[in-house]
Amino acid sequence: MPTSASPLTHFDAQGQAHMVDVSAKPATRRIAIATGRITMQPATLDLVASGTAKKGDVLGVARIAGIMAAKKTSELIPLCHPLALTRVAVEFELLHAENAVQCSATVETVGPTGVEMEALTAVQVALLTIYDMCKAADKRMVMTGVQVLEKHGGKSGSFVA
Repeated sequence: MPTSASPLTHFDAQGQAHMVDVSAKPATRRIAIATGRITMQPATLDLVASGTAKKGDVLGVARIAGIMAAKKTSELIPLCHPLALTRVAVEFELLHAENAVQCSATVETVGPTGVEMEALTAVQVALLTIYDMCKAADKRMVMTGVQVLEKHGGKSGSFVA
């Protein structure tokens, strides 16, 4: 644990980056829910909804990509702990009035540290996959609003945005 008063736990008293020592923390059930969206042209949303995009089932592939990304978060974010995830669920909602796809990821584990980064990574990679699969039809897609909606478990308890 850092000896400085800084709320940034990934830095030691000398200001050097380090992986936080969670060995003394009890294993508790941890849950995080993150969300984000990608907006697109109406015709692109129609392709996604119909499953007729050139590269296939956009949302099916994006769901698997999000799940895989959650499992590999510690390989992507330098100071994240590798975690044994007990559940990853990636869901999509088509928002026709906004020409958008909303993505939500729920990630769970039983361990000494939370899964917010895994949920955020799942959402972002799922959205990137939608972009990748649809970019031939629409290069103006925009990803926005990626955030943690909820987290539960651990010493800090629950957070609901």
